[in-house]
Amino acid sequence: GDGGGAAGGGAAASSSAPYHRHVGVQLQHSLGQHLLKNPLVTAAMIEKASIKSTDVVLEIGPGTGNLTLKLLEAAKKVVAVEHDGRMVVELQKRLHGTAEGRRLQLIHADVMKVELPFFNLCVANIPYQISSPLVFKLLAHPQRFRCALLMVQREFAQRLCAKPGDELYCRLSVNTQLLAKVDHLMKVSKNSFRPPPKVDSSVVRIEPRNPPPPVDFVEWDGLVRLCFNRKNKTLGAVFRQKPLLQLLADNLKTHRALVGAMAGGMAGGGGEGSSGGDGGAAPMETGGGGGGGLPVDGEERFVAREEGASAEGEEHKVPAARPQQHLGAEGGGGDDQRLVGRGAAHPKGGADAAAAESAAEEARR
Repeated sequence: GDGGGAAGGGAAASSSAPYHRHVGVQLQHSLGQHLLKNPLVTAAMIEKASIKSTDVVLEIGPGTGNLTLKLLEAAKKVVAVEHDGRMVVELQKRLHGTAEGRRLQLIHADVMKVELPFFNLCVANIPYQISSPLVFKLLAHPQRFRCALLMVQREFAQRLCAKPGDELYCRLSVNTQLLAKVDHLMKVSKNSFRPPPKVDSSVVRIEPRNPPPPVDFVEWDGLVRLCFNRKNKTLGAVFRQKPLLQLLADNLKTHRALVGAMAGGMAGGGGEGSSGGDGGAAPMETGGGGGGGLPVDGEERFVAREEGASAEGEEHKVPAARPQQHLGAEGGGGDDQRLVGRGAAHPKGGADAAAAESAAEEARR
């Protein structure tokens, strides 16, 4: 918290000497340990965080606990993630036996490898080398938090907040602003830290969009990566490059293959579901009178022709032939089925058929 502690991993590498009055250990530059010694900056961060008495606050890299103590005064609970075991011991010693210590949950782990618990707010002086992955880890947290107040490197803060047309506008700007609203709160001099880093710092506020945008972030990030791959070229020039066109064509083939496989699997599952149940009934709809598998629209056309046969005179009394499948299903037997081709209206026998044919011949004459 006061040090950009050692929340993120890295090999141990000692700085020249211990710098903080609470600590008798050497600070590790490889873990980004720069202790925040300016109490005015700490107080300003607490004020701008607008912490409620019911909030659970996440701190990443608490270091020796200067910021941690201020957070415990304002919040209901503080969850602190610290990677350096020596800092964990020092913080436990500092808060041992105090009322604030009972409201501190201290997690000894690499923040990039641990599953973060629930929190309402994140306030931290983070190790600068994990700034980008940490921001997106926070934004990917499944339980939406109110906002994050982070101490980051000045140039990184400028990239987070850059707008289209700015020189520093980049892939980081696009992706972060897709998922969150980002504001630059204040500048912090490098002399506010011990040991001082090589660059100045800034405090930014990141407020996740709620609800998050309905975008597949992996697909989106792939597109943005292509757009910013050649920053000095226009988008038209970028997307006319032969390697990129080939990449897009290959991706399209893969996408179509996956969609086709999914559609085939769903169709196969649907067929099995429709044939199950009542003894394997056919999925085709049938007419209401008799079975046989005739589609509904064919049945309706047949009925309409039969009903209209008696209204216009003798020549219309010859009904349309029924399909053989439907006739057989209504109970007609062998000889009746052979009459279909001769225009039989109903399976009543050869005499009725002959009378119908003679009537039709007489009407034509």
